[in-house]
Amino acid sequence: MKNYLKIIEINEYSKTPKYLQIFDSILNAIKTSEIDVNDVLPSINYLSESLEVGRNTIERAYLGLKKFGVVDSVPGKGYFVSNAEFEQPFKILLLFNKLSDHKKIIYDAFTAKLGHDVSIDFYVYNNNFSQFRKILENKPDRYNKVVIIPHFFNEHDKAYALINSLPKEKLVLVDKLIPEISGDFCTVYEDFENDISYALEELKVRLSNYHTIKIIFPSKSYYSTKILTGFTDFCLKYAFNYEVLSDLKSETFVPGTAYINLREDHLVELVEKIVNNELKIGSEIGVISYNETPIKKLILSGITTISTNFAMMGEAAANMVLDNLKGHLAIPFKVTARNSL
Repeated sequence: MKNYLKIIEINEYSKTPKYLQIFDSILNAIKTSEIDVNDVLPSINYLSESLEVGRNTIERAYLGLKKFGVVDSVPGKGYFVSNAEFEQPFKILLLFNKLSDHKKIIYDAFTAKLGHDVSIDFYVYNNNFSQFRKILENKPDRYNKVVIIPHFFNEHDKAYALINSLPKEKLVLVDKLIPEISGDFCTVYEDFENDISYALEELKVRLSNYHTIKIIFPSKSYYSTKILTGFTDFCLKYAFNYEVLSDLKSETFVPGTAYINLREDHLVELVEKIVNNELKIGSEIGVISYNETPIKKLILSGITTISTNFAMMGEAAANMVLDNLKGHLAIPFKVTARNSL
């Protein structure tokens, strides 16, 4: 009797629904002849108890296999493999560094553009190289494309070397262009240095109401230091006083200062401290926030944002996957001026 508990893989770290993981495991085992035509699949009750998942999860996977045309069922006897001749679905391994509002925009646009005929295994590695390596281990061969948002808190050199070892015809990088990655591969990215410089140029008239610009750039973060290059180039070009802050713990708020924040939690802290200091946002203190999200239209009658078009980024990445394109595509930055500046 075949050991289905070794054949069927469920990864608790994967964001892919468990029924799809079971579906994919059985389909892959049929393709590799680990499971043969006429083999009887384990009962729904047995797999439910053994894998510690709900009966409806197993039933959903089996019904999916039946609809796909590789499994049939006999009342009272259960499910069995009826066909081993099939074209396996186009499969994508999708790795995000974290979950956030703008990452959700990328994900939604990416998956909507791909449609329903593509199978996606989705993981979040929390900016951690060890998790990233574990997820990638022995997996790329199973996928048509490996799509990665490559931001890491630690061990950048090891992470880039691992990415560089992937088959370039399968590799799609999203959000960041990494010089260390060589070869003919696909990337849809932000041009961090030029993006912020062009954005601040567009806001130059509003910024002229302030004498100092400060950017909150967290230490030991995954943010590109090219953001700082573009920021300082702009400030030097137009003779603004400027400062780079790692946090707001010891910040003294002085009228005539504009702040650029990158992280959402820093935006909350920044607004709270300005209000507590009884300073007026939009006149005495300016606020610019990275990454447009719907809530920023409403906070304090509107927060000025500088942001990549994340929906365009997700769609462009999907187009490159669907059309098997290669090359590097920079996604344009967008400035949304509101009352906070």
